[in-house]
Amino acid sequence: MLKKVDEKNFDEYIKDGVKFVAFSAPWCGYCQKQKPILEELSEKNIEIAEINPDDNPNITNKYDVHAFPSFLLFREGKMIGKFAGYRPKYDLLNTIMDYLG
Repeated sequence: MLKKVDEKNFDEYIKDGVKFVAFSAPWCGYCQKQKPILEELSEKNIEIAEINPDDNPNITNKYDVHAFPSFLLFREGKMIGKFAGYRPKYDLLNTIMDYLG
């Protein structure tokens, strides 16, 4: 299950460990296509948080997110990776591993 984050708990969520955050808008067709893949990965012990950019403009602007879906990786509260656009499951996993490697 995807964890929902917002402006109230975002900083607390990313402060420890490695965190993967998906910026996904409800009106975005590619975001809706990506969501089942994110849900599948989250069921396999990959912690994924989802944030709605429309409801959380301060976080969206802080990290300069303009394309959807967008994905940010954090380690101990610092952004270590950012990429955007729909990704098939294995491409998404490979991209995440490239940033973590």
